[in-house]
Amino acid sequence: MSLITCHSSLVTNIMKPIYLDYNATTPVDPEVARIMEPFMRELFGNPSSIHLYGTETRRAVEEARRQVARLIGAEPHEIVFTSGGTEANNLAIQGAARARRHLGNHIITTTIEHPAVSEVCGYLEKQGYRISRVPVDEFGMVNPDDVIREISKDTILISVMHANNEVGTIQPVAEIGRVAGERGILMHSDAAQSVGKIPVDVSELRVDLLSVAGHKVYAPKGIGVLYVRQGVQIEKIIHGADHEQDRRPGTENVLEIVGLGRACELVREGLPADTVQLKKMRDLLENLIINDLPESVVHGHPDERLPNTLSIGFPGIEANRLLASMPEIAASAGAACHAGCQSTSGVLAAMQVPDSIARGTVRLSTGRFTIEDEVRLAAARIVEAVRALQPDGDSALVNDEPVRVRLTQYTQAGGCACKMRPQDLEKVVKELTILKNPDILVGPETSDDAAVYRIDDETAIVETLDFFTPVVDDPYYFGAIAAANALSDIYAMGGTPLFALNIVAFPTHRLSLDVLREILRGAEDKTTEAGISILGGHTIEDTEPKFGLVATGRVHPDHFWTNCGARPGDAIILTKPLGTGVYSNAMKKGLLTEDQIERVCQQMATLNRAAANAIRPFEIHACTDVTGFGLMGHLLEMTRGAGVTAEIATSVLPFLPRVHELIEAGCIPGGTRNNLAYTTPWITWPDGLSDHLKLAICDAQTSGGLLVAIPGDQADAAMDNLRRNGVEEAALIGHMIAEGTGNIQVTE
Repeated sequence: MSLITCHSSLVTNIMKPIYLDYNATTPVDPEVARIMEPFMRELFGNPSSIHLYGTETRRAVEEARRQVARLIGAEPHEIVFTSGGTEANNLAIQGAARARRHLGNHIITTTIEHPAVSEVCGYLEKQGYRISRVPVDEFGMVNPDDVIREISKDTILISVMHANNEVGTIQPVAEIGRVAGERGILMHSDAAQSVGKIPVDVSELRVDLLSVAGHKVYAPKGIGVLYVRQGVQIEKIIHGADHEQDRRPGTENVLEIVGLGRACELVREGLPADTVQLKKMRDLLENLIINDLPESVVHGHPDERLPNTLSIGFPGIEANRLLASMPEIAASAGAACHAGCQSTSGVLAAMQVPDSIARGTVRLSTGRFTIEDEVRLAAARIVEAVRALQPDGDSALVNDEPVRVRLTQYTQAGGCACKMRPQDLEKVVKELTILKNPDILVGPETSDDAAVYRIDDETAIVETLDFFTPVVDDPYYFGAIAAANALSDIYAMGGTPLFALNIVAFPTHRLSLDVLREILRGAEDKTTEAGISILGGHTIEDTEPKFGLVATGRVHPDHFWTNCGARPGDAIILTKPLGTGVYSNAMKKGLLTEDQIERVCQQMATLNRAAANAIRPFEIHACTDVTGFGLMGHLLEMTRGAGVTAEIATSVLPFLPRVHELIEAGCIPGGTRNNLAYTTPWITWPDGLSDHLKLAICDAQTSGGLLVAIPGDQADAAMDNLRRNGVEEAALIGHMIAEGTGNIQVTE
């Protein structure tokens, strides 16, 4: 039986948090759901059909069109149903740009638009359109005069959002729209955030095109609207039949159109009272936080701001860490629909918010169902969490009782133990000065992860250090995996471990010491399996948990392995399947089953000792372990270090189950993307190979397998020996085919 078992007592209980993320999405209003229900059952006809089933749904669609039109002061025939706000923005901007290309190619927008606008403009820029991006002031508001100054004779479209999704600032759309109209320029506004919170009237705003997102107004996701003023011509961006006045083909999504119609009707009926209530809850939340944390900074215009939106920065705090430390609050660091990266918000950067404040900014947004008790509880918890994360935070906030945690929620890591970007690390390492010493047998010049130092003619010391943030939720497994990952460097050099030291960073003010005990217990079990002891170490207080080992081993000074001795004709063997980075990312997103979690944890916690022992009888020309730089990063180090060209076949590469499916679901660590970008100049990819497969091959691994270059005539015997030693998933993935400059050829 494995020394590692699943410790369910430390797995998170899922609790329903206080929802303060209405700008990300709103729940479907119960009344909206009630109206929709018949259209999931008996009212299923195609609205284009002329029989009863079709005419029933056609009437429902047209009634919804009227309901949406009434909310924004439009005529029903000016309403085009889309799949959401993003499609509406694309249809407006691309459609107008193409239809008016004969008049000019200049589009004006701002520096704070949602990606559903900014990315469309970026795309058109590559197609030859000229894009002007107008800056905003410190409140996130664009100056109409700045927009007007950008107008030229070839300006065909201006797109300015009605209200910013992050800070809530309401833009002077009407003033800009008036000038645009006078000069014959189309005016578009993304009103996804404003509709439902403040009055929106297309005539008052003087817009020709306006986008609405259903899931921001208590309707379902996947439905939206583009308002197109009568007489305005836009080109279709999807081609098919002549649905939606020949502007957006495809059978209408009757179910969600009906829901959106009713949601708009509810907004129209309740908007005055809703606006007052939203602002009351927002102001209460803001005041409670500011009163206790007066150093906090509120972003956005003091007056012209959405009534529900509070963007607040806490100097010196990391927003993602803050949110992870209070799972009982559902909020966003920046904009939720494009979160996941650790860079500063583009909106706050455009407002010239200092980085120390911007990185500590969270967005809190109230909604129709927010109540005062929740606001008071949330404010108290936010204040407590911020104080705990401050340098002089109160560690007494965490007691020493056993707790249930998800460790990956306490770190900003992208779901894998990603190293620095290879290109950045290379620059730094090249600047190191290494003293001349004949006893230094392996140093940084070979890109190995361990150093080898000769003690005498029979003994050399192998030493390595590995240290990273949680890649799994269970603390015990994290400790075991970190230990296995560190020891792997010893095995990859052909060495035998002697002892290890802990290196620990731990947030005692955020996590119980019981969690640390489990991490250390997992590491101790793994080193015991390796036949060594942990003799001491070093511990520091940090804002997120990190753990690793300094591992020391022994090897004969004439018989160690490095990653730079490969020769033409060598076979290339990989001893573990790929995909642990993708799996860790999926685990953090809650997309794995318990069985899948157990499988990947077991793999990462498996020592490479058996694989190293199995290949030891053979002539090993090169060996390394596959970790954060991924298979291709480590293979590239091997080929460039030896001056050879490698060829590997995708058809024989071993992957964890479902890796490709998880990549398609967006479970791609940042380190994996970096690896692909870094290695691609040296790789010849097969024509038509999917980007998803390339990412899988470059996936950033934690405690991956050994990558071995062995004489081709010994490969079969080595593979047999690996399997006899229990390394069942080892694979012969390719060969070193010739001398060269380090290039890698990939075949299918």
